Amino acid sequence: MANPVKPIPEGFEGATPYLSINGAAAAIDFYKKAFGAQETMRMVGPDGRVSHAELKIGRANLMLADEHPEIGFVGPQTLGGSPVMIHIYVEDVDALAAQAAAAGAEIQRAVADQFYGDRAGQFKDPFGHVWYFATRKEDVSPEEMKKRAAAAGH
Repeated sequence: MANPVKPIPEGFEGATPYLSINGAAAAIDFYKKAFGAQETMRMVGPDGRVSHAELKIGRANLMLADEHPEIGFVGPQTLGGSPVMIHIYVEDVDALAAQAAAAGAEIQRAVADQFYGDRAGQFKDPFGHVWYFATRKEDVSPEEMKKRAAAAGH
C-alpha cells in the first residue's frame, strides 16, 4: 500500500510568506548572506525570471519569485512599500543582526529587550521587505505584559 500524500506538507503547517521581488536571484543571495537562509528549491522560467523559490531561515519557510506584473504579482519597490512585516524567531537575534547589518540590511529598530519578553530588532532588505527577528528571552504572563506595556507607554 502506498504512503498517503499529506495534504499539508511537513514544515508548512502555519502561514508561509510568499514574497514578490524585483530581482529574486539577488534577493536569494542577500538572504543567504544576511539572514543565513538556506535555499531548498529554485525554478527559473524560460524568460530567466525566478518563477518559484523556497528558503528556510531558522525553522521558518518562505517562498519567493520575481515580479510577474502580467498577473498582478508585484513587490514593495513597485508598490512604493509594503504594510507587511515578516516576523521570525531565531536562536540568537544579536548574531543575526550583526550578520544582517554587515550584509547591508537597513536597521530600522536596533535589537533591544522588549517588554513582552523578546529581544528583537527590525530590518529592511534592499528589495523593500521589512523583517522583524526575535529571540524569546522570558515567558511573560498576559497580566505582567499589560503592566509592562503600560509602564513602557504602549
